[in-house]
Amino acid sequence: MSEPHPAPADGRSASLGTRSLALGYGDRQIIDGLTVDIPPGKVTAIVGPNGCGKSTLLAGLARILAPRSGTVLLDGRDINTLGTREVAHKLALLPQDASAPDGLTVEELIQFGRQPYRSLMRQWSAQDHAIVQAALRATRLESLADRPLDALSGGQRQRAWIAMTVAQDTPLLLLDEPTSALDLGHQIEVLELVRELSRQGKTVVMVIHDLPSACRYADHLIAMHQGEIIAEGRPADIVTEALVERLYGVRCRLLHEPGSGAPLIVNPVSIRHAED
Repeated sequence: MSEPHPAPADGRSASLGTRSLALGYGDRQIIDGLTVDIPPGKVTAIVGPNGCGKSTLLAGLARILAPRSGTVLLDGRDINTLGTREVAHKLALLPQDASAPDGLTVEELIQFGRQPYRSLMRQWSAQDHAIVQAALRATRLESLADRPLDALSGGQRQRAWIAMTVAQDTPLLLLDEPTSALDLGHQIEVLELVRELSRQGKTVVMVIHDLPSACRYADHLIAMHQGEIIAEGRPADIVTEALVERLYGVRCRLLHEPGSGAPLIVNPVSIRHAED
């Protein structure tokens, strides 16, 4: 990734957080009274067991799911009072179930990232083209620009979707399980891209199931259990054997990776299995 992506269109970072946020679906309350601030310019990973509220929180942060009470604050303002275009200039979301029409090429997909900047008065411009090309370079997809998405490997395809969010040219990126269904090599490929985007100034929030990967690639960890944040901070500071057991029902030993200090999970055993 030789060339940094251009700065966000508004030339500055954006802050994101919640105050006493409550979220749910139908009769089910999933999150109740949650307050959190996302560290700017960092990679934040939201971790926890299935059904704990990770993706629900991300949907609330992205304004996909309206709060039952409380607020999501984007640059200190209630995100649900802002115009769609204003939000789209500051925040890009890659959902877990992203799909595209058959035959769409990598470059055509990335061009969709420029949609929030187009109108009857502003059509495709040289600036749009330059930003799409920068997104291709940032995600190392230049040689695949004309390739159909369905002809790519899983890791390449996920990089193309991330490139589309990069082309949206926002300071905030929200990624829902960006490594889902990828093999180990492609997981590393995508997570290294996430780290690179952070080094270029992006604030990245990602929901991720794999705790060891979250510990290795995230600057900040939000650990959720039953709709609540039970630990938050640097992975090396908050991940303990007790936390792993509480989150996942797994007993383990923790070591720390030389150099980075990232927690390493050793000899994990399910409590249920251990007690049989």
